[in-house]
Amino acid sequence: MTRDQMLAHIRAADAVAREAAGHGHHPFGAVLVGPDNRILMRQGNIGTVRHAEVELARRAAEAYPADFLWTCTLVSTGEPCAMCTGALYWANIGRLVYGYEEAKLFAETGDHPDNPTMNLPSRTVLGYGQKPIEVVGPFPEIEVELLAPHRTFWQR
Repeated sequence: MTRDQMLAHIRAADAVAREAAGHGHHPFGAVLVGPDNRILMRQGNIGTVRHAEVELARRAAEAYPADFLWTCTLVSTGEPCAMCTGALYWANIGRLVYGYEEAKLFAETGDHPDNPTMNLPSRTVLGYGQKPIEVVGPFPEIEVELLAPHRTFWQR
């Protein structure tokens, strides 16, 4: 997957995040990209423990065999939290691509009670696993664009 393709998929995940926010959910989105670079699944945030990435990993694990998922990429607007990173790991998805670091989100939301961000990077979580999952991100050139829905959402 080229850098331009990654950026296009991050923007597709951002469209899902903005749609989720339009329905009153937290503005997070993810897409599952197959080895042929086509989007196979889309998922927005549903709730406090039903994050976009967790729901997408769960659905993907139910729909596809592990050996196929190993060739796929989970693309997320932001760096997945520890729970979501763990779900990606257990679903056997071989690559993670994300737009902005979780620390950037914390800078926007602070100690908002609906988003108690953990300072635990995806690379750290995956570094304790046995699977060599590739991680690509962040993409600073689009952080402002991706964080825009958070600036208004968390002010409510």
